[in-house]
Amino acid sequence: MITKSQIDDDAAAAPPPSRLAIGPGHALYPLLVAVALIGILFGPVGRQVADDMPESKTHPYFPDHYWPYPILAMAALIALGLLALFGQPLLQTTQSADPRATGIPHPDWYFLSLFQLLKLGPALVTSIVIPTAVVLGLIAWPLIDASLGPRIARRLGWRSWPVPGKNVVTGTVWLLGLGTVALLTLWTLLGPGACIPWFFNGPVCGGL
Repeated sequence: MITKSQIDDDAAAAPPPSRLAIGPGHALYPLLVAVALIGILFGPVGRQVADDMPESKTHPYFPDHYWPYPILAMAALIALGLLALFGQPLLQTTQSADPRATGIPHPDWYFLSLFQLLKLGPALVTSIVIPTAVVLGLIAWPLIDASLGPRIARRLGWRSWPVPGKNVVTGTVWLLGLGTVALLTLWTLLGPGACIPWFFNGPVCGGL
């Protein structure tokens, strides 16, 4: 029979548990190496812009600039998940395109605005010229904003061209573009009964 005193003696005589060393063969070793190399890969190289600025005008990367990005990434993932869960069944007007089907395939919900735009003018303009101009404009937008922005600021009498987050001109342009896409999409979803008079080919209706 083992007594309590024998158990206490064995526990006292047992060597303390040793921690598992993380060496090159450990699964966490590459992660630790990557963390250790962050300072080398992304550390200051040469003279930085912050070196010429007063201390009161600079902000440390952590936590001032680190915390928003994971939160924004999670918010974007949650928003995409909610759109996929609730938005797509509501906007899915017909079945997905099937090459074996005899019917005419219809566009998915994210192409409804372009599908409605095709009804508003000549096919060459609405199907080729306008989409191509929009894509090229999005690609060249940073160059346009950097070169044309200061000229607009001088013409308006501003001290400088505001940054994108506080720019009234560019913000208005983006909101008008997104509003146009949303309006065309809603017009399509309203169905064939939503018709308005149009100078090209008579009244234009929604629906597919």
